[in-house]
Amino acid sequence: MSDTQLKSGDDAPSFKLDSAEGEISLSDFKKIILYFYSKDNTSGCTKQAVSFNESYESFKKMEYEIIGISKDTVSSHKKFAEKYGLKFHLLSDPDCKTAEAYGVRKEKMMYGKKVMGTVRSAFIIEEGKIVSALYNIKAESSAESVLEALKINE
Repeated sequence: MSDTQLKSGDDAPSFKLDSAEGEISLSDFKKIILYFYSKDNTSGCTKQAVSFNESYESFKKMEYEIIGISKDTVSSHKKFAEKYGLKFHLLSDPDCKTAEAYGVRKEKMMYGKKVMGTVRSAFIIEEGKIVSALYNIKAESSAESVLEALKINE
């Protein structure tokens, strides 16, 4: 369980994870919208992915790449991306080490039991630095929340 809460100005934790397109690392990009979600093909996570997909062109105009991360397999990500026509990379974090580094793995209550889960979160990263860290964002308005944070940080 992670008590880490990243904030503006912090170094973004580096990562090197697999995607359907091959291995991807933080250093591959200058400007990233990095978001974390729990599981492919679940209601909330699908709404979140679709939210980012619908705003894809807005982010591209500002030269941001969108990257989604969950513990799902590359194969699962590939099917999920194809099913919803996602235009961005989905990375597999099977041991949740990247999620831990970003402080998004937390204890949650599910059906009356404590379980470890991923807190729906997004990070605006430029040149390896956190510009904004958004924890506990709503699924359907994830992209909108990030776009709003970008306007504030202009």
